Amino acid sequence: MPRQTNMSQMKEMEESKLPDIEFKTPVIRLLKNLLETSTKMEKDHSEIKHILTEIKNNIQVFNSRVEDSENQINDLEYEEAKTTQPEEQKEKRIQKYKDSVRNLLDNFKRTNIHIMGVPEEREQDIENLFEEIMTENFPYLVKG
Repeated sequence: MPRQTNMSQMKEMEESKLPDIEFKTPVIRLLKNLLETSTKMEKDHSEIKHILTEIKNNIQVFNSRVEDSENQINDLEYEEAKTTQPEEQKEKRIQKYKDSVRNLLDNFKRTNIHIMGVPEEREQDIENLFEEIMTENFPYLVKG
């Protein structure tokens, strides 16, 4: 609206063909208003630029924090993968060792079986052992 008022004032001044001093005074007043408005717009523009710069800086800080967080997450995932792999290998080795120990114990127990009443040197001749026991204890059952 001030612009329309200024324009209408200018037209009135032209039409009335005022003397020089009367014409210059409103024109100077209009120019001062225009200069003040321009100065105010420059201040507003510089404030807006400053605010935009702050927003850009905040966005950059936020983006760098996001990147740092992503890098930390990737590092943690890598470390987790490194630690879980040896743990799985340890578990496999432990199971393998347990199986080996169990196998050794089974072999040890098997060779350590003694048949009561049979001397150790005769343990190699186990095939005939059953027949001997039968003939000693049950002579009438053995076919001769």
